[in-house]
Amino acid sequence: MKKLITIVACGALAMGAAACGNNDNESTASSGSSGSGDLSGSIKIDGSSTVAPFAQAAQEAFQGENPGVKITVGTSGTGGGFEKFCAGETDISDASRPIKPDEEAPVCKKAGIDYTELQVANDGIAVVTNPELKVDCLTTDELKQLWNQGSKVKNLSEIDPKLPDTELSLFGPGTDSGTFDFFTDVINGEEGVSREDYQPSEDDNVLVQGVAGEPGGLGYFGHSYYEQNQDKLNLVKVDGGDGCVEPTTETIQSGEYRPLSRPLFMYPSAKALKRPEVKAFLDYVEDNYDAIAEASQIVPMSAEQADKSKAALGT
Repeated sequence: MKKLITIVACGALAMGAAACGNNDNESTASSGSSGSGDLSGSIKIDGSSTVAPFAQAAQEAFQGENPGVKITVGTSGTGGGFEKFCAGETDISDASRPIKPDEEAPVCKKAGIDYTELQVANDGIAVVTNPELKVDCLTTDELKQLWNQGSKVKNLSEIDPKLPDTELSLFGPGTDSGTFDFFTDVINGEEGVSREDYQPSEDDNVLVQGVAGEPGGLGYFGHSYYEQNQDKLNLVKVDGGDGCVEPTTETIQSGEYRPLSRPLFMYPSAKALKRPEVKAFLDYVEDNYDAIAEASQIVPMSAEQADKSKAALGT
């Protein structure tokens, strides 16, 4: 099963790596695909671009066995995804942070949208530079000096003379992104607080292209996008107080890569979960989370995290 999922999902990613940034990615298995065959219907998913590769890999593998189910995966960012979800426009919302209890959750409640929070994977935010910008490690304090609100830092040597004096071109997530919320919270000390003179995008592929295309390119985004573009980027280690740590499967899953490790989520609505195709899809995700994560180059859940998620889903 694991081999089959990996082959199907990797094929999907290979054919559409750039699709992670599309507003609506659709892929339906042909009528000749092998599958259990009895399920039908449609599932609408939107939200985090960081979770999108995982969702698309799950989409392709599930549809390979259930060609009667049509699944769409959009990437409008975590915040944008929750807006659609709370408006009843989607069945599942991908998120790179928990739903905000003081903002989005009341909107869902007012609209009568109940939901379940399911962790599906882990992620570390990768800090990257153009390969010409030789940076091995940055401390969280140096990252704050660079990215905090009001920062006028134009090159890293202004922070530390030992760092390169190349003029920087900064790239980062837009304000609808859960990655933006998380990074600004743990690095700058307050969610949403950031310098504004950088090039934002909700599409992580655009950020990859920006950093890779500028000699002074520096940015941050989900670790899976670094994994998919290692030949174009330089990965920066982060010192959260205990020395420089490189984001890897092991350091992200264990939390050693701090403070930039985080869980990734899918939020199905209670109404959608009553439909057999939605419940079957999420059962499939929880049963095969490890292989789907491997295929999409995302860090899988630990066994303990998976058990908790399955319990929340009722499997």
